[in-house]
Amino acid sequence: MADIRFLIVDDFSTMRRIVRNLLKELGHADADEAEDGAAALHKLRNGRFDMVITDINMPNMNGFELLTQIKSDEKLKHIPVLMVTAEARKEDIIAAAQGGAAGYIVKPFTKATLEEKLTNIFRKMGWA
Repeated sequence: MADIRFLIVDDFSTMRRIVRNLLKELGHADADEAEDGAAALHKLRNGRFDMVITDINMPNMNGFELLTQIKSDEKLKHIPVLMVTAEARKEDIIAAAQGGAAGYIVKPFTKATLEEKLTNIFRKMGWA
């Protein structure tokens, strides 16, 4: 499980650092970062990632647009995407699920919440 490569996407560097540190605490040290969906898509197309954790509200390309791009790309569509947002709007949760997101977390969240979401995704992917 420790060799899963994450891409953390958030326009707020502090949030990227928090997620990276939580992943490290959970035993996942292999993570890269991107400041928006456009930068994330570039990294995804030019690297190897097993999972994306992305904020929804970002400039240039938001999390929903990134999700759509990932799920419509033959080389990327297998990658699970965990959506993170500060707003628990029902329509966002529905849109994330309909768009193919593997899960949804509302900020602020705890290490236990992240671990639970990741465990569920890993099970669905056959990684656990």
